[in-house]
Amino acid sequence: MPNDNLKLKNTAVAVFLGFLAAVIIYSLLWGPAKKFMDSFLPAKTFSVSAEGKTVVSPDIANISFSVVSEGKNPEIIAEENNRKISLAIDLVKSHGVEEKDIKTTQYNLNPKYEYDEKIKKSFISGYTLTQTVLAKVRNLGKVSKILGGLPGLGINQIDSISFDIDDPEKYLIEARNQAFDKAKEKAKSMAEKNGVRLGKIINFGEYQSGPVYYGYESFSKAGGLDAGASIAVPTIQPGSQEVKINISITYEIK
Repeated sequence: MPNDNLKLKNTAVAVFLGFLAAVIIYSLLWGPAKKFMDSFLPAKTFSVSAEGKTVVSPDIANISFSVVSEGKNPEIIAEENNRKISLAIDLVKSHGVEEKDIKTTQYNLNPKYEYDEKIKKSFISGYTLTQTVLAKVRNLGKVSKILGGLPGLGINQIDSISFDIDDPEKYLIEARNQAFDKAKEKAKSMAEKNGVRLGKIINFGEYQSGPVYYGYESFSKAGGLDAGASIAVPTIQPGSQEVKINISITYEIK
């Protein structure tokens, strides 16, 4: 009888140890250890992309204009050139443009060479002085008046006019929010169609393309104007500018 009790106890211990071993194995295979091991496996992911955009009207104009002078005496043409530029700057300021928005972008004095056949040498026959100013005009209603008044003051080259947005960041934020909302809706729809659930966001990024202009007009007279010439006040249309952002989001698949 004692042997039977001993055998029964041994059997019970064996069953318990077997159960304990099974629990340990299950924990290793399916419990926290499995989750830890699975963390080293590559996650199942998919990516979506979307574009956000907003169309805005430019609120500043950049006007570039020059005086080009020629002559034999560089001091004389420099004096005359500076006089004309000063008058032009005074005109620009009279239309409300602040001094901080006016800057000189070019001042080039170049000699003109000619070749003397008799002595077989080149010599300086004169000089060309080009002085260029860039003015940022924040009141677009003044642009046409400024352009119309410059030639009469001796500005003989109106290089270009371009339009821009003074503070584009607020429009970028609007476009960015729009793009992320589109991407999230797109991801939800794709997950539902494929019978999966969205997990956490693994990665995201954005790309900003250059501005797109609509109805943009550029006024250029690089060929030169006669000194003291007067022109009719031009009609300038700033048009509109499209601010765009493309974003991408990578989700984990549950």
